[in-house]
Amino acid sequence: NKSIMAAVLGLPNAGKSSLINYLLGLDLSVVTHRAQTTRNRFHCVLTVDHTEIVLVDTPGVHKSGVELNKRINDQARESLDGADINLLVIDMSREIFKQIQEFIQVMDKELGPTWIVYNKCDKIEKANNLPMAEITEQAKEILPAIEKYFVVSAAKGEGMELLTGALCDEAKPGPHLYHDGSVSNKNERFFVTEYIREQAFLLLKDEIPYEVAVVVDEFKELKDKKDPSKRLNHISASILVNRPSQRAIVVGSKGSMIKEIGVNSRKKIEAMLGDQVHLNLHVKVAPKWFKNNMILEELGLPRSASAPRAWKKKD
Repeated sequence: NKSIMAAVLGLPNAGKSSLINYLLGLDLSVVTHRAQTTRNRFHCVLTVDHTEIVLVDTPGVHKSGVELNKRINDQARESLDGADINLLVIDMSREIFKQIQEFIQVMDKELGPTWIVYNKCDKIEKANNLPMAEITEQAKEILPAIEKYFVVSAAKGEGMELLTGALCDEAKPGPHLYHDGSVSNKNERFFVTEYIREQAFLLLKDEIPYEVAVVVDEFKELKDKKDPSKRLNHISASILVNRPSQRAIVVGSKGSMIKEIGVNSRKKIEAMLGDQVHLNLHVKVAPKWFKNNMILEELGLPRSASAPRAWKKKD
């Protein structure tokens, strides 16, 4: 057996989660048209022959002074710990060197061996004719840790087999971290909140999705009386918003919006669990939840070890 852990890094909307989902062959990570959809880091596991590849999905790093965003950036920084290789995903349709510079500035942490993954080549006309080797040599002047590069399209699957093969070749002999067949280190409750929040990002407009969080209040697994081999999952979850006006929008006219969010997310949750789901959604106003330490902790976004305390000792 061999194994390798790769931290998938980059700016928002570079296509990190899409790349991971393609490699896994299933929609584990949430993907939307909006930037900064991912908030937590977590492991995504695939096995190729006898090689285990653990991909660490991370939020897109970005400049921000908001407490929520600071903790999101910390999630990306902490993904470097234990990683054998870093996959820096770059959007080929945007300025390449500018992305690398901004990434380095925000990460503010020394990187180990790094492979550049130039994504979205399908959006570039005659991408195969571009001098990517020369571009990568120039990129090394900005980030010396760069060792290799790959040109891919996570949307179309182009070049992905070369990346997978290289990861398998780089893997070192050793026991698998997830020998029980798990595809992630996160539990079902985590993905329930992610799939509900994904629908909020897809359906709600303007800045409202960024002020939305989801908490699972209850998750019960009951046996189907008619067929004991099947489960009935009763899930109750709360969608947190910042202001009462946002609650009205999330609920929608006669409950239309909350119903659509529930129907769409239930389909994806049922696909994940493989059983029937009864999903009850509630919208709660939690003013400035994105600054509330207790709520952020519950969302899996702890205060950074280097962050100043909320209280100070009196002289």
